[in-house]
Amino acid sequence: MPRRAVRRLGRQLGRRGAILLSYGTVWALYGYAQVVSPQPDQRGLEPLLELWSLHVWGWLWVITGLVAVVSAWLPQGFDWPGFLALPLIVLPWMVSYLATWLAGDFPRGWVAAVVWGVIAVPVLVVAGWREPPGVKRVSNA
Repeated sequence: MPRRAVRRLGRQLGRRGAILLSYGTVWALYGYAQVVSPQPDQRGLEPLLELWSLHVWGWLWVITGLVAVVSAWLPQGFDWPGFLALPLIVLPWMVSYLATWLAGDFPRGWVAAVVWGVIAVPVLVVAGWREPPGVKRVSNA
């Protein structure tokens, strides 16, 4: 019985939906962690924190994650908001870490920028995939 439920869930989500659900959940949890227990070392995030507090950024991560989770259940062609939102919230993080590294304020900033970039790459790759026939309804959009 559990195996059938997992297969059915897999058919409903498809590959694209599975990535959106997984990454959306991680992004929402990361944002939640920033809200309730902010990371202690915020050196690489100073440029972002001049714009908004970490609390606000945390909620933006949560919202981004929820957009992706909702998009996971939409048919291909209508799931684009999740594929747009996930890498979009990573971009300011990468730029901030890279800028603080270039300014000499955060020596490991380049590492954090690369890590966030590499984490976002699978989302961009899957965004270009088509679902195989029989998985998730394909829209004519």
